[in-house]
Amino acid sequence: MKGKSVKFAVGIAAVLAIAAILLGFSWPKEEGLILRDPRTREVYASFPLEEGGRFSITFIHSVNKTPLTDVYEIRGGDIYVVETKYYSFGAGVQTELEEGQSLSYAEDGAMIISGFDKKMTGMVYVVGKISDHVLKIGEADYSLTELCGKGSAVEFVYRR
Repeated sequence: MKGKSVKFAVGIAAVLAIAAILLGFSWPKEEGLILRDPRTREVYASFPLEEGGRFSITFIHSVNKTPLTDVYEIRGGDIYVVETKYYSFGAGVQTELEEGQSLSYAEDGAMIISGFDKKMTGMVYVVGKISDHVLKIGEADYSLTELCGKGSAVEFVYRR
C-alpha cells in the first residue's frame, strides 16, 4: 500500500512539474527595458534593448526651467547612468566633477558631464505634472505622460 501512495505522489509531482514548465514557457515575459509602477508592478511599456544599448530621459528642470537629459547604458544586465546634459545650474544639478568624470560643451552651449559609472538600482522617475519626461531609445521618442500618466511614478528595470 505504501508503494502505491509513493508512486502516486511522485506521479502528481511529475505532472505538476511538467505543467509548471509548460506554463513558464508559454507565460508572456517582459524582456528588455521595462517601465512599471513601482508599487503595483503593473507594466506600462517594455522596449527591446540589448547589452550595451543606451537610452535617455529628458525633462524640464523644475527650478531653472531648462532641459536636462540623463543618459543610461545597459551593462551586465543592469542600468548605469553614463552622462548628463544640462544648460544651467539649479537645485539637484551637479556643480563639481568627481573622479573619472569630464566636462565638455555641446555646440548649443549645453554642459555635458560624462564618465559616470553608477549602477541605478531602484531607478524611479515621477512624470512631470507641468512638463513631460521623454524617453529616447535609438531615434524614437516616447512621452512618459502618454505611456504612464502625469504624476505617475515609473520604475525602470532591465530583464534579459
